[in-house]
Formats: sequence, structure tokens, C-alpha cells
Amino acid sequence: MIGRLNHVAIAVKDIKAASAVYRDTLGAEVSDVLPQPEHGVNVVFIKLPNTKVELLEPLGENSPIAKFLEKSPDGGIHHICYEVDDILAARDQLKAQGARVLGNGDPKIGAHGKPVLFLHPKDFLGTLVELEQA
Repeated sequence: MIGRLNHVAIAVKDIKAASAVYRDTLGAEVSDVLPQPEHGVNVVFIKLPNTKVELLEPLGENSPIAKFLEKSPDGGIHHICYEVDDILAARDQLKAQGARVLGNGDPKIGAHGKPVLFLHPKDFLGTLVELEQA
């Protein structure tokens, strides 16, 4: 069902400072900041030869990333994203197997402009999983 690893997302307090670490220290190609108000975050993508790293900065105190940073003030890995060929078929198969889809179960448009869903971390070894339509 799952395809390639699309990205690993890291929650950060300061997206510009975090971007500088990847750009200036590690020599990575870093995107511009992309505001995603419908998800409550600003995002930056670090482009790697085989995948991406997504930096997430909260937009306001109601952001899910703000809540994550309350528990992990230094930031850290927030979720992992896998591609799927058909997000609705993947959702239906996972739900039939007892997995919990977060929210109302309908895909939202993610930072790449493609439909995404999130799966409950308790169903996936303590890891928040994002699925993105390939």
C-alpha cells in the first residue's frame, strides 16, 4: 500500500534559524517559507536526493505544532509521510483493518498541493503517519 518516503517532518520554534542550520551548516537546498494557515503552520522543505525534510513552525498558539512544542520544547520529529497511489482506497483499507484516521477522515490539501490524511500514532508504533496522494 505505501509507496516511497515523501518526507520526515520536524517541529521547530524558529523556522528561519532551523533553515539556516540546514542551508549553512549542512549545505542543503532549502525552500522559501510556505504559510499553511489551514494547517496552522509555516513549512520549509529541505530537498535531498532521495526525499525531503519538512520543517514545521507553529502559526499561533492553537497550532498542533505549538502543542507539540509545549511537550518537546527543543522540537523534534513530528511525523513521517508516505506516498500512496490512491488515498481514498488506502483510507478505506486502513479503516477496515481498525486504523484510526485523524479528523473527519476526509483528505485535506497539504503543502505539496496534494490530498493528505493523518493516522493515529497509537496505531503505528507511536508515530504520527501522514499519507499523501502520489
